Amino acid sequence: MGQRSGRQERSRKPEVALSKTMEAEIEIQNNKEETEELKAKNQKLTSVFGVADLKNEAVGLYNLGQSCCLNSLLQVFLMNIRFTRILRRITVPPSPAQRRSNVPYQMLLLLEKMQYGKCKAVGPRELACCLSEHRVKLFVQHDAAQLFLTLWNLLKKQMKKPELVEELSDLYTICIQEHLACQKCSFEIKSNSTMLTLPLPVLDANSHRLKTLEDCLQYFFHPEELTGLNMCFCQECGRKTTFLQATWKYELFAVVAHSGSTSCGHYCAYIRSLTEGKWYCFNDSEVCQVSWDDVKCTYGHSNLHWRETAYLLFYMKKHPW
Repeated sequence: MGQRSGRQERSRKPEVALSKTMEAEIEIQNNKEETEELKAKNQKLTSVFGVADLKNEAVGLYNLGQSCCLNSLLQVFLMNIRFTRILRRITVPPSPAQRRSNVPYQMLLLLEKMQYGKCKAVGPRELACCLSEHRVKLFVQHDAAQLFLTLWNLLKKQMKKPELVEELSDLYTICIQEHLACQKCSFEIKSNSTMLTLPLPVLDANSHRLKTLEDCLQYFFHPEELTGLNMCFCQECGRKTTFLQATWKYELFAVVAHSGSTSCGHYCAYIRSLTEGKWYCFNDSEVCQVSWDDVKCTYGHSNLHWRETAYLLFYMKKHPW
């Protein structure tokens, strides 16, 4: 019996070894398939060079709890086809932990979900959790201007390719180029400055109050004739002469509107489709087409008790590069 028992043990050992080998092979194969699947997904995310605009119908974002400000700003970013062209070319972070904390990557995943999903709205939960790792608080009322700058800085910081950072800066940094043209010989002087917000005046040259935002913008970009003590030295003429500033044309792309009070309010976004030219209202998960008159109501002409007020306005050059 002892010999038989020994033979039986010897016959079982190869079976156990074979079983462990098969389990290891299956595990390796599963890991390989998961790796290949993840690699294919990442390649798809980084290789697609499409347009983030309305394809069949607009897609909203579910409110996670006082996330209307974040939702509005995300729609402003993702409806800008020039921004999404940059976003689709980012470097995919190598590890799962890095992907979870990378704002551009999480924004790209959200874009893909919005573009290729079949729902009327999607949840930005993963991106919101990612932002919370960077000290962006959840479930609180945010100021849209401050949150926009926070998102902008995180995007710029976490995009690893220098050329994409440069393109992002070119897209959102306001570049002011002042042209001074001599009225005697047409000699031009050019000077450049950059900023993220425009320092619009509230008073004109005669200290009269500018009543509307349009008045402030028009006055800021209006060509100014430099005469008297403001005359500039002309290198061609060899003396101080009268100069005129040049101007450009911009058009409104999006309006982030606020309603309610500072302690209890709500944000939504009015965005013009760059491919259709139509205006849409993105109110969290609800999205609908609106008229230009509806957008103008955010300028203080609404009869609603909870009046919407234009808080952030995004402009684009009328004929960009």
